[in-house]
Amino acid sequence: MPIDTASERSFGSSKTQMNKLIEQMQKGYFGFLPGETWTPAVNVYENDRQFLVCVDLAGVVKEEIDLQVANGKLTLRGNRLVPALPREGAAAETAAPKLKVHLMEIDHGPFVRDVDIPLNVDSERISANYRNGMLWIEIPKLP
Repeated sequence: MPIDTASERSFGSSKTQMNKLIEQMQKGYFGFLPGETWTPAVNVYENDRQFLVCVDLAGVVKEEIDLQVANGKLTLRGNRLVPALPREGAAAETAAPKLKVHLMEIDHGPFVRDVDIPLNVDSERISANYRNGMLWIEIPKLP
């Protein structure tokens, strides 16, 4: 799929970019501030019929993703648990071994992400599909 880069920034804002940068600088060594929300990464694409928003939500249970559209914003909310070791067979029946954390870069806990959307969209026909940890949101343009 060929990808062209948009020359203007109609999605997101410099305020959002700066907030994300400040958030990353404040996280500290373990990369997590208890009680804080994290912001999932987003790609936004456009073709002649629709806008496509791809949100990186690996490890989030799809039934627990809340998607709302209001006032020119697409808002996503949810929660991601701390990744756990897969346990199989007899090992699953015994107590989990105690782990010492050396580095924790994978965000977890509650998340919120706002994406500005143009006014020329049909917000009644927005659809979403979750596959391979990515949430794909299709936002049809008005005719």
